[in-house]
Amino acid sequence: MPRQRKPNDLSRSLIALDMDTTLIAVVELSLSSWLVAGIVPGVERQPLKKLKTDENALLTLLNRWRDEAVRSGHKITRIAVAFEAGRDGFWLARWLKARGIEAHVIHASSVAVSREHRRAKTDRLDTELLKRAFVGWLRGERDHCKTAAIPSLREEDAKRPSRERESLVGEQSRLVNRMKATLIRLGIRGFNPKLRHAEQRLETLRTPEGEPIPANTVAELKRDMQRRRFICDQIRSIEQERLERLERTPDTEPHAMVRLLARVTGIGIETADLLVHEVLLRNMRDRRAVARYGGLTGSPDRSGGTNREKGMARSGNARVRRGMIQLAWRFLLFQKDSALAQWYRQRTEHSPKARKTMIVALARKLLIALWRLVREGVVPEGVAMRPA
Repeated sequence: MPRQRKPNDLSRSLIALDMDTTLIAVVELSLSSWLVAGIVPGVERQPLKKLKTDENALLTLLNRWRDEAVRSGHKITRIAVAFEAGRDGFWLARWLKARGIEAHVIHASSVAVSREHRRAKTDRLDTELLKRAFVGWLRGERDHCKTAAIPSLREEDAKRPSRERESLVGEQSRLVNRMKATLIRLGIRGFNPKLRHAEQRLETLRTPEGEPIPANTVAELKRDMQRRRFICDQIRSIEQERLERLERTPDTEPHAMVRLLARVTGIGIETADLLVHEVLLRNMRDRRAVARYGGLTGSPDRSGGTNREKGMARSGNARVRRGMIQLAWRFLLFQKDSALAQWYRQRTEHSPKARKTMIVALARKLLIALWRLVREGVVPEGVAMRPA
């Protein structure tokens, strides 16, 4: 069974904050420039500096502010930097940590903003909001903002095959739909462009008027079919390389989790790999955190006389949410005798309209059960497992 790791709590800082020895900085990142705002001990003004997109310039600025604090009689023992999660990912946080600077990545949606219809929004105002939220987080107070777990470069890279395959499958579906739409525009239905000899059969197709497909349209369809075959080859290559990695190092923590999940009847290697690298490898605090990260929790609206549900929160990982809902439907087919499948049937047997609502609840319960399986080795009640 994979080794246990201590859960993390990213909703607040667990380190005591000393404002006299801590240099605090927040960075508003953009493609063309970075705006850095700071709180420097011993310096009355709160500096604001615009930089080029250069990490060395940022490090130089932090060192300069630290020297200003030292000259004012404050010895800096901690430098804390934060910025919002976005296009730049986590490379800057890793780069700063490697140089002894405490770096945090804040979820942009967790920072409270004004509810005015047309609120002013500038980089300067954004840094003030970010700075206020980050200071509250550093004080150990909850609900100021939430930070993201910073993955290593290796952990980020491990997610790429599954995400690339998802992108390629989507591109393949778009090509197939486009080819079918082209043929339907000419009145040709029932032709499957995914067949092996579909390209050769194009010459024999006729429109309802008895005319062959125009030459430019045939050329376009052939190019789309060739592009689809190339995409299918790439998908097969990704899947083959994944199997080879599992065979080379079967006992590493991620691969051990994938092999354990793949033993559950109804879960394949692709689904197991997605769940492990997207959610199950993370140090979740408890089952509620697992469900929230999967975006499978509700969003209640209860105020005064109003008491209703607005549907799924959709605030977590969209890939996990889509994958778990698909897996929940599949789970009902392959695990009919499991306690979870029976729980679902009991609640939908006499209420067919509740099936779609309850499938989300089943997906949430199933995700938590799989999390306990890989973390604690607890097999869900009644779930059929393949032999090891």
